[in-house]
Amino acid sequence: MYRQTKQRSMTLTVAALAALVPFAAACGSEKAADDTGSGSVGAGGQRVTGVRWSIDSVTVDGTTHRAPDAAHVRIDEGGEAAGSTGCNSFSARADVENQGDGDGQRIRISDAMFTEKACDQTPAGFEKSLGRALTSGSLTTKGEGEGLALTTADGDTVRLSRSEDAPLHGTKWAVDTPGQKGEKGRAVLTFDQDTETVSGRLPCNRVNAAATVSDGHITLGAPSTTRMVCEGSLMDAEKRLLGLFDGKVTYRIDQQTLTLTSEDGATVRAVADQ
Repeated sequence: MYRQTKQRSMTLTVAALAALVPFAAACGSEKAADDTGSGSVGAGGQRVTGVRWSIDSVTVDGTTHRAPDAAHVRIDEGGEAAGSTGCNSFSARADVENQGDGDGQRIRISDAMFTEKACDQTPAGFEKSLGRALTSGSLTTKGEGEGLALTTADGDTVRLSRSEDAPLHGTKWAVDTPGQKGEKGRAVLTFDQDTETVSGRLPCNRVNAAATVSDGHITLGAPSTTRMVCEGSLMDAEKRLLGLFDGKVTYRIDQQTLTLTSEDGATVRAVADQ
């Protein structure tokens, strides 16, 4: 039975979870400059890997369950999958192989790890059906316009659609900080279009600065920060981020990923904070 514990979060192996919480969803111009990429391409010309797919629905035994808006999955070229059911997050191995003759691809999910928590907006029936569909064996891919269908040997189907790019302004961008674990040292930046500013949290201190956006570039003003002193690794990471300020950076958004590149070539990546 799906547990209704709301205060607890834990990690389970796929074996322990098989009968409890299903495989979760599969994990200027702000468009990426290259939208084709080098990811695996299935039937219908759809790129399968390297894309953040929104989960639209899952159909099991003829019953269709609509997915929560936040449900999504991404399969990377390296064979790792990560995503969310809209409530529980997961990571897993995803082996992708071409079938040949334009017949699409097969995807097999294994070694999955999930969180376990209850959310009112995510019905247990959806999670369980999704888990059954995605962990019961090989999935065949089929392009459906801009979407993608994953079908089991028994005919159960998970339907996906390509996620839209997150907007630069108003999105909380969680910066990819090397060595960061959990919330400690987690940097988050938010750009405000009306005030033409950026504000947020660095690995140690809070920061505010002017931020003028034009033609794929952001001109950042001198940063104003608090004056806390943290452990050395956090201060080093903060110094690297502060190097982007008081100058011009180029920016690129690919779905939920923001890439900032300074004039001297230094690169910082951030993901939309769900």
